Amino acid sequence: SQLSNIPTAFIRKNAKTYGTCNYAEGLNMKGKKVVIIEDEAPAFRRLQKILEEQSEDIEIVEVIDSVADSVKWIRNHELPDLIFMDIQLSDGISFEIFDEAEVTCPVIFTTAFDEYMLKAFKVNSIDYLLKPIKNEDLAMSLEKFNAMKKSFGGNSSHEHLPDLLKQIRLDDKKYKTRFLIKQGDKLWAVEAKNISYFHLRHGVVHLITNDNKKYIMDQTLDELIGVLDPEQFFRANRQFIVAFGGVKMVHRYHKGKLLLELSPACDEETIVSAEKASEFKNWMDS
Repeated sequence: SQLSNIPTAFIRKNAKTYGTCNYAEGLNMKGKKVVIIEDEAPAFRRLQKILEEQSEDIEIVEVIDSVADSVKWIRNHELPDLIFMDIQLSDGISFEIFDEAEVTCPVIFTTAFDEYMLKAFKVNSIDYLLKPIKNEDLAMSLEKFNAMKKSFGGNSSHEHLPDLLKQIRLDDKKYKTRFLIKQGDKLWAVEAKNISYFHLRHGVVHLITNDNKKYIMDQTLDELIGVLDPEQFFRANRQFIVAFGGVKMVHRYHKGKLLLELSPACDEETIVSAEKASEFKNWMDS
């Protein structure tokens, strides 16, 4: 990652950014804490520079350059007032962060995608900035952030995130329709439509077919979920990616969780957390 070349001392030394301009006086961003999730050093520097120009006394509390590190940081720290989040990071798509950690603060996505692909981003508290970021675009996003804070009392709802994730993943992207299986000196393919679920057990990912055949996969679940059609596959938890056809029955579990009955049956419980239960039910009903 290019950000790894920036010394931590440099980031911390320059974390508090100061700047004044007439526009910023109306934004009321003074004292707001910001986290930047970005894996390209030039993009981070540009965003920091524009924040300096547009806003008063914003504190950049952390700069993170990967999905894994973002999940770890969010789980172990108090959330900031606002997150700037690049979509494509060194180890995956930043939307995967929402699968693994609870993000309740506003998020402004930054991306180099064409503008026509991003109409879905204008939902609720979520906004986007096209790279290279322009001063006026950032100013509008910060203004929207302040409007959201006033309207929602500082809380951000991500109820539209599944639709946003679906839109981003579906636009101009082709998903794998078959997977190459290797056993000894033999190779053959399994079609995605014949997959019931993927299961991580003892550090090994297995593909389980509709007719209960099991194959070891080289990819991780994180890698697989990025190439699977989200209309047909769902990341139930850290151990399972389930296909729509592989879910035989859904049982209500304690404290808002869901217990999935898979077909073929699995000897390990497949539980969807209370936080993801609504997203799972929407996926089942889509």
